[in-house]
Amino acid sequence: MAIYRDVFPDINADLLLAYVGMETDLIFNRGVDLPGFASYPLLETAEGRDLLEGYLKDMISLGRDTGAGVILESPTWVANRDRGEALGYSPDALKQLNRQAVALMADVRAANGDIPTVISANLGPRDDAYAPEAQMTPDEAERYHSEQISALADTEVDVISGYTLAYPAEAIGIIRAARRFGLPVVISFTVETDGRLPTGSTLEDAISEVDAATDGYAAYFMVNCAHPDHFNAVLNGEPWMQRIKGIVANASRCSHAELDEAEELDDGDPSELAEQLADIRQRFPHIRVLGGCCGTDMRHMAKIAAAANATSV
Repeated sequence: MAIYRDVFPDINADLLLAYVGMETDLIFNRGVDLPGFASYPLLETAEGRDLLEGYLKDMISLGRDTGAGVILESPTWVANRDRGEALGYSPDALKQLNRQAVALMADVRAANGDIPTVISANLGPRDDAYAPEAQMTPDEAERYHSEQISALADTEVDVISGYTLAYPAEAIGIIRAARRFGLPVVISFTVETDGRLPTGSTLEDAISEVDAATDGYAAYFMVNCAHPDHFNAVLNGEPWMQRIKGIVANASRCSHAELDEAEELDDGDPSELAEQLADIRQRFPHIRVLGGCCGTDMRHMAKIAAAANATSV
């Protein structure tokens, strides 16, 4: 059964490709300044919109070339109140930019109706994903993230995707907010080099805690912003693993602390990364969403798609 079949009956694809490495590609490879690691300000200029649209079209083309479905991720990972305020954006301005992001994605999808395509509204953490200074309670997280989700609720978005989350309570709040607005939701945790969340929880415990607090409402869970070497050892055949259905990996083996200090991009080995992800998919056939995070570009994505297709034959 295709991964999205239960949530999105119109999506018929065995493999779905997701890409969230745009920001590092823009900064290091294209020389684009992104204060606060925010890409949504690009929506404010014609040149910026062209850049964003280019990434969306590249993903559509990759899906067409490889026979895979595509998850288009919005450039709204840090388009929330606290992070937006630090860049001078008001809540109303953020609301409009969140909506503009989805509208751009919807236009690209409408022009390419032959490719199974999901529009994902990308939400990030309120605080530093790698070292959150203060952890919210689930109720606080629900109130906080409801602001961004409410701005997205009446757009053409298909799913809310909480990426690079570091602790269960924030994930619980995001899920509760998405459920309140009647939207499907995916949760993606990040892990350190030991396979644990930055706040110390194991993936198993984090997923179990979130599911218990939300009646298992999340469509599924993912891991992102980590290299396969960081989490491969904790993936096992236990029942909790059935809830992980996506891996969106970093190109680099560096720790988060090392990446934060890096002045040059470590793009790793695209072929090796692709083979590692394909191996994970072969070991866990229920994993159908694969893609690239920090340090990756379309070279990595093409290799990932090819390797995944080869191992599924």
